[in-house]
Amino acid sequence: MTKRVAILQSSYIPWKGYFDLMQQVDEFILYDDAQYTKRDWRNRNQIKTKDGLLWLTIPVEVKGRFTQAVKDVVISDRSWNDRHFKTIAEVYSRAPCFSSLRDPLEDLYRGATSPRLSEVNRRLLEGLARLLGITTKLSWSMDYSLPEGRVERLVALCRQARATAYVSGPSARDYISHDAHLFTEAGVDVSYIDYAGYSEYPQLYPPFVHQVSVIDVIANMGASARDCLQKAPGSAAARPEALKQ
Repeated sequence: MTKRVAILQSSYIPWKGYFDLMQQVDEFILYDDAQYTKRDWRNRNQIKTKDGLLWLTIPVEVKGRFTQAVKDVVISDRSWNDRHFKTIAEVYSRAPCFSSLRDPLEDLYRGATSPRLSEVNRRLLEGLARLLGITTKLSWSMDYSLPEGRVERLVALCRQARATAYVSGPSARDYISHDAHLFTEAGVDVSYIDYAGYSEYPQLYPPFVHQVSVIDVIANMGASARDCLQKAPGSAAARPEALKQ
């Protein structure tokens, strides 16, 4: 049997491309053994407002913790979830489908009380995936035994998850290609997701922007939100910076 796996660090309320990758695989491994990077997508993302893009950032402790892993990152302000939900509710109050999203989203945020960023991200990822109708299994890299070596770790995760195929983000192509033989020897086929070609949807406050949290898609499209994860030839392509999410 074929089993497709993706391996990616957890992100805070990520964009639709993240969930597109998730829906294409049988198991999505949150690679939170990896080193935390500041000013990245691990603890922040953007939403669309009438005044432009707005960053929502979970405050975390980073001083003197230069080599900490994502799994070890601690949230420094425990009231962040209340502020973020209130901001989202205010910004999307005019979105056509937000009324049906408000209660489940509030439950997700009110329950996001863990002091660990990784655990908060996973809670929100699982909840947003449910709202999108995505049933892919989520696991942590910490559930598996990892060797040394960047590519060796990915191969080990694939082996232990009994994967026959690994679907990677496009930004990993360069370093994976140097050790592609390791996947071949493990019997794992490697492919890369293409984030270009998403269709636009009716979005508040034009002009349209692809690179915002998936909450924007759900608030505007409701039950049809998952359709927006599909590619459409000729539609506006995602910009290169979106590939980091």
